[in-house]
Formats: sequence, structure tokens, C-alpha cells
Amino acid sequence: MPNFTAVVTLLAVMLYFWTGFQVGQARVKFAVKAPATTGNPEFERAFRIQMNTLEWMPIFLPSIWLAAIYVSDIGAAVLGMVWIAGRALYMRGYAQAAEKRERGFFVQAIAAGLLWLAALIGAVASLLHA
Repeated sequence: MPNFTAVVTLLAVMLYFWTGFQVGQARVKFAVKAPATTGNPEFERAFRIQMNTLEWMPIFLPSIWLAAIYVSDIGAAVLGMVWIAGRALYMRGYAQAAEKRERGFFVQAIAAGLLWLAALIGAVASLLHA
């Protein structure tokens, strides 16, 4: 059972929940009533942080689980933590200014790419040895 990956998955979900909470706080602070998604640049950045995190979840989640199953639970969990750290760095930078989001974006994108590659290699290897 990939126990380490399970914990990292829950941490990733907590991070996503936190981004949603941040959007809610920004709505109140900048008086942006739902369903509006524009109006104040700081609110818009908070909203984009949440949406971009959501956009990456369908890439990250299957990749981390397949990498854990086919290759290594601990390895997948470590790369998952790098992904979370990249998302946190992205969140911190983007909240300050759109130009400051790149470093975190690249960290999480590389981690997700490595997880996807590990999952692909593991799945193909499993097929070849079946």
C-alpha cells in the first residue's frame, strides 16, 4: 500500500482547500461578489492561483499514484512534496505580482513531469513483463 503517497495526496488536497479559502477571504476584502471573477487585481491573482492549482490536479494526482504503484511509493511521495513546495512558491510569488510566479510554476511542472514519466515507464515496463 502506498502510504507515503496517501499522506502527500492529502497534503495536496489541503493546499487546494487553502487556495479556495484565500479566494473567499479576497472576495470579502475586495468586495468581489460571486459569481464575479474580476474587479480587483489582488483578488484576480488569488482566483488564478486557485484555478491554476485546480488545472494541475488532474495531471498531478494520477501521475503520483501511478508512479507510486509502478515505481516507488517513497519516490513518488518525495516528488509529490516537491510539487506541493512548487505550488506554495507559485502561490507566494503570484500573490505579490504575476511576474513572480515563474519559479514556483517551473518547480511544480518539473515535479509533475517526472511523476508522469515515472508512471509511464512503470506502466510500460509492467505491460512488457506481464
